[in-house]
Amino acid sequence: MIRRVGVVGCGLMGSGIVESAARAGYEVIVRELTPELLERGLSRIDASMKRAVERGKLEAAARDAARGRLHGTTALDELAGADLVVEAVIEKMDEKKAVLRDLDRIIAPEVILASNTSSLSITEMASVTGRADRVVGVHFFNPVPVMALVEIVRGLVTSDETVRRVREFGQSLGKTVVVTRDTPGFIVNRLLIPYLLDAIRALELGVASREDIDSAITLGLGHPMGPLTLLDFVGLDTTYYIAEAMFDEFKDARYAPPPLLKQMVLAGWHGRKSGRGFYEYG
Repeated sequence: MIRRVGVVGCGLMGSGIVESAARAGYEVIVRELTPELLERGLSRIDASMKRAVERGKLEAAARDAARGRLHGTTALDELAGADLVVEAVIEKMDEKKAVLRDLDRIIAPEVILASNTSSLSITEMASVTGRADRVVGVHFFNPVPVMALVEIVRGLVTSDETVRRVREFGQSLGKTVVVTRDTPGFIVNRLLIPYLLDAIRALELGVASREDIDSAITLGLGHPMGPLTLLDFVGLDTTYYIAEAMFDEFKDARYAPPPLLKQMVLAGWHGRKSGRGFYEYG
């Protein structure tokens, strides 16, 4: 039974996973590399729960109880007592494999290791551990406390029992759970990434302005936001890493990152989180 959850990484996605698990009644311990990064992540969680209280989505007493179940650390060893550990580090295979390799040595053999990857192979990650049957993908969506979906990604040797337990965990957070096999992009990003990249190509070609591209999609297709606004929200760097991984796997031009996307990432224009992407943010 899952009672204590460990999370590696308290960035945008990791902090959302931590908040959601704590609000659902789990004891949560989150690890960041430095005290400064940890404090930044915990502050993000506090601000998110404060907004939830102000909007009537969360009782103040429930917020305080959730915060009391949440603990931060910079020592990976402190995750040893967790029943489930979720890595939420940068979307790069080498980084994720390094974390899973270290966790595999620290935590008990029966503990499930999960990756919040957006597109990378669970089977490849599992290969660096001694528990490939207990390695699984749990792809949450941003902002995690608000978005209702989680994709469970079954690696080639992920066991039925692992999928069952993680499905129950996702449902306990109030999420709708879908299960997908281990293929680049899974369900959502397999369909979403070509659409987002085509929007960038349309801007590159001068088809229309950024505002008109976004307005055409929101008003013409009824989407809640246009593709360029969505790119800023997701993160241009994250989108670039996902697109690169999918192109490397499929060798399909639909997944090739456009030059403009690469240039913006190199310039540090990562979207809302950096203050500038396709739009500027104060």
